[in-house]
Amino acid sequence: MINLDTPKKFRAFVGQANQVAAEFLRANSRKYDLAEHAYPKELDLLASLVDGMGDSGQGQGAGAAGVRRGEDEITKGKVKNGTNLSSVLSVIEMCWGDVGLLLSMPRQGLGNSAIASVATDEQLERFKGTWAAMAITEPSFGSDSAAIRTTAVKDGDAYVLNGEKIYVTSGDRADSVVVWATLDKSMGRAAIKSFVVPKSLPGIRVERLEHKLGIKASDTAVILLDNCRVPAENLLGNPEIDTKQGFAGAMATFDNTRPLVAGMAVGCARAALELTRELLEDAGVAIDYDRPLAVQPHAAATFIQMEADWEAALLLTLEAAWLADNRKPNSVEASMSKAKAGRVGNEITLKCVELAGTLGYAETELLEKWSRDSKILDIFEGTQQIQQLIVARRLLDLTSSQLR
Repeated sequence: MINLDTPKKFRAFVGQANQVAAEFLRANSRKYDLAEHAYPKELDLLASLVDGMGDSGQGQGAGAAGVRRGEDEITKGKVKNGTNLSSVLSVIEMCWGDVGLLLSMPRQGLGNSAIASVATDEQLERFKGTWAAMAITEPSFGSDSAAIRTTAVKDGDAYVLNGEKIYVTSGDRADSVVVWATLDKSMGRAAIKSFVVPKSLPGIRVERLEHKLGIKASDTAVILLDNCRVPAENLLGNPEIDTKQGFAGAMATFDNTRPLVAGMAVGCARAALELTRELLEDAGVAIDYDRPLAVQPHAAATFIQMEADWEAALLLTLEAAWLADNRKPNSVEASMSKAKAGRVGNEITLKCVELAGTLGYAETELLEKWSRDSKILDIFEGTQQIQQLIVARRLLDLTSSQLR
């Protein structure tokens, strides 16, 4: 039998995360959904608490921050085994509270995960405390990160960046942006690198904020780079173009962030399932796990099927995080977890709206909000279709040019 219980060493931490989600995030969920682009001031205190726990060594990981996975990171004691898993468990609890507010957490952005994943020791220390957004998508492409047109041209001790980035989560509030750019378009994927660009530098500006279907508490920006000079030492990782490794180095960031986004979908879907169970029970619908689905009410049978899908997504997500913690390749599992959780998370929240009827569609409950918030989790960090393509390429041992 598969044990879905939280590991004992994480239970106190997960309990604390759940309490924070209930008292800070869920309590302000509707408020900042209605006040789009308003900064959630309540998060300042929460972020300070998270920072304090991290500095004291009490924190197991919070928000979307990733961890490094070098060959000797764990053996040298730089990373505690279990950091990826604890981060995923934290994200699940926080998104049970509110996805948009979790994405608004200072210093817990996806750009921070990129820094934590590939930065050198010196860069980790230098960028400690920064709040980093992640800028990948451009007007000319969505999930195909290899199509990046933003350029980075070496000029003395700096790189000059030019381009436009769209759908940058926390792009307005963050104090720096991890920008993906190409060093040489003729070199293809291998020339794509990521740069930490402080927003205080001349040449980088927020052009506008987007109005969105969901995660309204989180700001989503368009960012322009116009001859922005970035110190050469802000290029994350190795500055050399390695044609043998190709795009793998840059894409390795996603091996950490995709399970986190999957965890977001799992947390949001769990919130919808729990509330729907309560509403069904109040309506007199009995959910009986010992009876065949065919002889149960349609609502009960549908709920049990959704729970099974949710558990499958949870297991895939935990497996991807566990592999990362144990320094094992997890690219396939990361994509599997993101594809599964993103899809079923959205399906579950929408089906819960349907099962709840008028209560699911009204602002008296949060079901309608969760159904809107969950859609982005099926899209960003690579759509489920892109994830399925990645998995197929890995399983069939085909290149991107061989399987499109």
